[in-house]
Amino acid sequence: MSDINKAPTHVAIIMDGNGRWAKSKGFPRTVGHAKGAQNLEDMLYIADELGIKYLTVYAFSTENWKRSEDEVMALMNLFREYLRNGFKKAARNNVRIRVIGYRPGLPKDLQDLADELEEFSKDNTGLQFQIALNYGSRDEITRAVKKIAEDVKEGKINPEDISEEMISKHLDTADIPDPDLMIRTSGEQRLSNYLLWQLAYTEFYYTDTHWPVFGKKDLQEAIEWYNTRDRRYGNAK
Repeated sequence: MSDINKAPTHVAIIMDGNGRWAKSKGFPRTVGHAKGAQNLEDMLYIADELGIKYLTVYAFSTENWKRSEDEVMALMNLFREYLRNGFKKAARNNVRIRVIGYRPGLPKDLQDLADELEEFSKDNTGLQFQIALNYGSRDEITRAVKKIAEDVKEGKINPEDISEEMISKHLDTADIPDPDLMIRTSGEQRLSNYLLWQLAYTEFYYTDTHWPVFGKKDLQEAIEWYNTRDRRYGNAK
């Protein structure tokens, strides 16, 4: 990548198309999810190599529980394996890993794994990697509003003290800069309840490429497109 095409600080990705990729190959959807998880491993190295500081991915939404029981069970097992492997990844590559979303809605062992992995990697200074798991932006904002309402009720703050900054500090992404670039793979062009507050001034990039085969060249093309944009808001300097 040329010096002209500088990487955005924070990239958010909706990793769409695992099931469609699998179907196109004659595989079950679960094979697509496994391939997508494997591709995410590669993407962590690529993002770090290209100079991205924060990477946030949409792994499982609050609406995904409506999928078939078999698919949900397979996904939960995949997340368990991914988080267990995260300890080695964090230690080897200086990656800080955080899980955002409504954690109490996850199986208890997954909650524990997320807690342990965050604690284990909290001092790492390399790529800052966020996994949105059981995440829905409306749920996130609702939880934030409830926390603020409790503080008002207890007299800790006054209603007139509530600001955009205060709301941001009560979100799952409290100490993480808003994304500069949001990428959605597989051709869909909607946000699907993803980071609605945080994406207020983000550039949106859509590609028809399915997530399991989204590679370095695809990410570079997204960054090149990003660099053509006239950034006046958000994290732009």
